[in-house]
Amino acid sequence: MSNPILKTQDLHFRYDEEEGPTPVVLDGVDLQIQEGTFVAVLGHNGSGKSTLAKHLNAILLPSGGKVYVDGMDTADEDRLLDIRRTVGMVFQNPDNQIVANVVEEDVAFAPENLGVPPAEIRQRVDDALKAVGMYEYREHAPHLLSGGQKQRVAIAGVIAMQPRCIVLDEPTAMLDPIGRAEVLKTIKSLNRTSGVTVVLITHHMDEAAQAARLVVMSKGKVIADGAPKEVFCRVEELKAVGLTVPETTELLWELRKAGVEVPLDALSDEECAKTLYDLLNQGVTP
Repeated sequence: MSNPILKTQDLHFRYDEEEGPTPVVLDGVDLQIQEGTFVAVLGHNGSGKSTLAKHLNAILLPSGGKVYVDGMDTADEDRLLDIRRTVGMVFQNPDNQIVANVVEEDVAFAPENLGVPPAEIRQRVDDALKAVGMYEYREHAPHLLSGGQKQRVAIAGVIAMQPRCIVLDEPTAMLDPIGRAEVLKTIKSLNRTSGVTVVLITHHMDEAAQAARLVVMSKGKVIADGAPKEVFCRVEELKAVGLTVPETTELLWELRKAGVEVPLDALSDEECAKTLYDLLNQGVTP
């Protein structure tokens, strides 16, 4: 296996306060994320997931342990620009990332600051806007766009920097269901067609279920790590830390408790429907 693009090693973190020591936010996190993968990090508010995200491109530095981006130590100040070029960040509120009055100028902002030649900037901006389905809005004013469209422009701005990895910290938290669906579709397409490594921080079960790998955090620790189908089968364990599971898994779990032998790994609506259809065909009444 190739070297991971992101690696945390016994990562500890606590915020510094003048009044004295604060609680530990990250408590010995060990993670390796391979290039080209789509990983969701799931957890409640206060679980440490957003703090972890900010360590992945050196917005925060460890209180203990190490974080490596493509082998570069995030604590090495001389490599900070290379680290930020490798890992782009998208945050909750797209208004905080949009800086220009025209969509294409906003997407061009970061490449201009990186000193990219003008002709290449034009190409990068067009490619990035096409990748997120916002090319026809390139001359629009960002403040007139919907929340989902703004977030897609913010993602385009990061794509234009051509990072190998994008970390999205709760990018749908402020969006309606349509906007959430737009952004999720964009993220999945970006990973699938461009091979960009995607780390999605979320508290939405349905979003986490769409990743290839799911990392669950609670109280600063990783408590589960694997394919979503495997992780969501651990219903009791997830409920014990206050997390729910997708509605499909919940339904199948309730059937199991009622004595009906069903698999818990039918995550999608289609898979769950087929499982129930097969049950009825066998003469089993849920």
